[in-house]
Amino acid sequence: MAGIYDFVLTDIDGNEFRLSDYKGKVIMIVNTATGCGFTPQYEPIENMYAELHDQGFEVIDIPCNQFGGQAPGSDQEIHDFCTIHFATEFPQMTKSDVNGENELPLYTYLKAQKGFEGFGDGEMAGFMKDFLKKMDPDYESKPDIKWNFTKFIIDREGNVAARFEPTHDMADVEKCVKALL
Repeated sequence: MAGIYDFVLTDIDGNEFRLSDYKGKVIMIVNTATGCGFTPQYEPIENMYAELHDQGFEVIDIPCNQFGGQAPGSDQEIHDFCTIHFATEFPQMTKSDVNGENELPLYTYLKAQKGFEGFGDGEMAGFMKDFLKKMDPDYESKPDIKWNFTKFIIDREGNVAARFEPTHDMADVEKCVKALL
């Protein structure tokens, strides 16, 4: 089976983006959207990137329009939105699917390594549980990405160390990342 460093993505400029270039780093891979209730998470993600990048932390942003059509713009429009509103500096990939027959092979791998483990607690977690239960009563048993801003954390050895749903507290995500640095 392929490992994390075997995958090649395409960045917003159409260039190959090899995950093997990130060997030895702690990586966050996150599917994003510009028009989502979770879009403000760009701010803490960028803050973590700015603070921890020199210690070996990387972020790979993969915009996705599969959840409520919340990333409708072109790759350039999405990039402009992120840099203007959140001053993002981490790499952004071309908009891609994370579920279904056209999903990135990277996401097939990530979901096989860390399946869905729940939304946690809190108001937004309850909302997401109710919302998804109406669409798919069996959603909890499937490893699919449930919504925008699902984060996978890769350790320095290339292992998928954690999966955080968008409802998880960003402080917990940061704590995980720092523990791996």
